[in-house]
Amino acid sequence: MRREDFKERTRYVVTLKDPETGRLRPANIYVYRLHDGFMIARRTDQDALLLKIPYEQVIRIVQEVPADPVHTYAVPEALLSADSWRDRDRMALYASSPALGK
Repeated sequence: MRREDFKERTRYVVTLKDPETGRLRPANIYVYRLHDGFMIARRTDQDALLLKIPYEQVIRIVQEVPADPVHTYAVPEALLSADSWRDRDRMALYASSPALGK
């Protein structure tokens, strides 16, 4: 896949290629930021980690759903910059949405 296939602040159901085993796995993700070679996303079906997902790992987009801003988690802009992700693949971040009272 390519950067042009994705949009920021959007939920996706995708097929990802597992980098360790090479197997295809389904994943629900929320895309925060798109960069040249990768995107910053959160898996909505598993842990609360922010992930650096290269576009090559996404085999197919099954569903695309625009996210309601009221139900999204806020992440500081500094954590979404490409410089913050130069040496890492995942980041633990605990955020909550004030609109939901969490």
